[in-house]
Amino acid sequence: MTAIELARPDDAEAIAMFANGSFTHTFGHIYDPADLAAFLAGWNPPGRVRAQIEDSEHDIALVRDEAGAILGYIKMGPVEFDLPPEQPTDHAVELHQLYVAEAAKGTGVAAALMDWGIAWARERASILYLTVFTENDRAQAFYRRYGFYDVGRNEFRVGNHVDEDRFFRLDL
Repeated sequence: MTAIELARPDDAEAIAMFANGSFTHTFGHIYDPADLAAFLAGWNPPGRVRAQIEDSEHDIALVRDEAGAILGYIKMGPVEFDLPPEQPTDHAVELHQLYVAEAAKGTGVAAALMDWGIAWARERASILYLTVFTENDRAQAFYRRYGFYDVGRNEFRVGNHVDEDRFFRLDL
């Protein structure tokens, strides 16, 4: 079993670095370097991560290796994006981020974090939303295995570049 722990305020910098590194590794080739740098500077700065850790409406859970390095994390909280108008937001929460280190993919870390996130959501809501990049087939397949389904289009901006994401929903 993979041990899950809640993030502490002093984890904020490590989480921000991990998030930026994971995003860059997975998607960095898509973007102009200046757009990517500007996006990363405002996307997950340590101060914002710390505020979310300290906020009672958010939780961030981590999996670490034996040396204490982050292998993956999940960030849960209130719905913060504009859903398609037909999607209800009452009794809904959002899976904001789920990132796993390349070396930990396929080891059960993502599944352990997702199981934790779904349990977290069930205690607070009846609907769980997330967004996923249209070209991230691996992530989409992972979410579909948990029963998520596509409910609409979302624009994801990195500087001047606009990607198409999909809103996924899980009825809890």
